Amino acid sequence: MSTVPTLLSKSPAFEHLFVQWNEADATLWCHMNPHPRPCFNPALLSELQALETSLEQYGMTKERLLERPHFIVFASAIPGVFNLGGDLALFRELIKTRDRRRLEQYATACIDASFKVSSGYGLPLTTISLVQGTALGGGMEGALAANIVVAERGVQMGLPEVLFNLFPGMGAFSFLSRRLGASEAERVILSGKTWKAEELHELGLIDILAEPGHGDSAVHDLIAERQRRSPNAVIAMQQVRKAVNPVTYQELEDIAMIWVDAALRLNQRDLKIMERLARSQDRLKTPPSMAQTG
Repeated sequence: MSTVPTLLSKSPAFEHLFVQWNEADATLWCHMNPHPRPCFNPALLSELQALETSLEQYGMTKERLLERPHFIVFASAIPGVFNLGGDLALFRELIKTRDRRRLEQYATACIDASFKVSSGYGLPLTTISLVQGTALGGGMEGALAANIVVAERGVQMGLPEVLFNLFPGMGAFSFLSRRLGASEAERVILSGKTWKAEELHELGLIDILAEPGHGDSAVHDLIAERQRRSPNAVIAMQQVRKAVNPVTYQELEDIAMIWVDAALRLNQRDLKIMERLARSQDRLKTPPSMAQTG
């Protein structure tokens, strides 16, 4: 379960994202705190994109990033939940009203955020997902967007979209296929299964498996080792990793538009299943102050 640092601060521009700069580790910690429910609402997506304009204030310029390894860690401020994915109540409303324009806007906001995380905001740095609670649908996609995925044992992750006759269209196939290959990526998506972190680690989707309650320590240890051992090689490999078989924005956009088309073909039965899942998101409503009381 995530323990939010007492020094955690909220940028004046952010309401759903809490950030903390650790100069010693050259690491920016970002704890997501979406409300009223722990999903990727439009406000959180906007703040994840806007984070790019805040990086320079922490000295994360290209010149400084080449001096030693830098990191951005994405975690959750909500105990037991990393993120429950897309805003299903919004999806259902837009599909019922046939509002293609807003569906496209939402899908584009999702891939904008995912692309920035996967590409390190266009900078020579490493992004890390720290998963200490349930990550479903877009929550799992968001975790996989990072360059390195750290998860605690027992954490549940899954892509349930197939249960309401849809597929995860905001990067799942792109990120999964880079790690598993196309056939295995398709199998994972179409299974609709909820996986334990141990299973995903065995598959190769999770890079570091931490003991429950020790995810933060595992990330600190990883960063310390990379700062200490061959820092120039680490920086170079950050760049190499993004040069080889990168997830391009065009790829994400093409898939997102396929998702919009598929979403608009859902029938009433599919929407009823989506509604039940949306109610489960509502049961985990979170107050804005959750991160400050963790």
